[in-house]
Amino acid sequence: MKPRILLIGKNGQLGREFDRILADTGELRALGREELDLTRPDCVRKAIREFRPNVIVNAAAYTAVDKAEGEEALARSINADAPAAMAEEAREIGAALIHYSTDYVFDGAKGSPYLESDATNPLSAYGRTKLAGENAIRAIGGRYMIFRTEWVYATLGKNFLFTILRLATEREELRIVSDQTGAPTWSREIASATSRIVGDEWRREGSEKFLAARSGTYHMTASGQTTWFDFACAIVEHVRGCSDRPAWLTAAIGDKPVIVRRVLPIQTKDYPTPARRPAYSVLSNELLEETFGVKLPDWRIQLKTALAFQACE
Repeated sequence: MKPRILLIGKNGQLGREFDRILADTGELRALGREELDLTRPDCVRKAIREFRPNVIVNAAAYTAVDKAEGEEALARSINADAPAAMAEEAREIGAALIHYSTDYVFDGAKGSPYLESDATNPLSAYGRTKLAGENAIRAIGGRYMIFRTEWVYATLGKNFLFTILRLATEREELRIVSDQTGAPTWSREIASATSRIVGDEWRREGSEKFLAARSGTYHMTASGQTTWFDFACAIVEHVRGCSDRPAWLTAAIGDKPVIVRRVLPIQTKDYPTPARRPAYSVLSNELLEETFGVKLPDWRIQLKTALAFQACE
């Protein structure tokens, strides 16, 4: 018997990938913003009680990092209160909850890859609300996996990849922050890894013991590390040398040529934003690999694969 899976946030960067992939893992019901108001915990509870899933995958989040500085209450309702309601309902019906968090729960002062056990200290409202969601899930208990990821991009929607692609066809010079370090991670790799873990664990343990022994917090990011500046340079280099653009890339920038000539490094202080970002937020993936045998490819390989991705055609 395959699991009944409730996907929340089907229209986001992660959700769109899950909507494609999880249908092969189990019986899937996918809900987006139109079907489910995450600012109303009663609606969240009702959706879970009606479907009675074995697994809840929460791919929804308030991710407007700078805007959250002025909308922390709204961000908290989506990033903390809604996941708390999911965790309570999951525990009540014996389901497992899979939830996604962020590198922004750390302050970036460590200087080496963060472990799951390292102390958190978010610098922004977004980070605080995501940490509050984590803490609520852990306090409620039951069966759950919290996957922290970072610098997520996709072949649809608003993200750093799309911004650089657009600017590369509009400007001859780009100025990109070079003193923030992380691991750019393609949303499809996150969805694929999660799907493998869910499928493997379900086949091994079944519904009664699913995640009973492996509940916890794990880091799930691309291997390697880079800066926003070097990531932008890699994007420009790949697109400039791409003679056969996949459909999603053509839709993003049309037939416009890449005209950017220079990508220049700047410091964070030269590009002030409302929210503070951690200077170093690389996450260690060792626990994920040790526990589930899953390792995501290097960020360079992920970028190359994403830029050649044809599945949307």
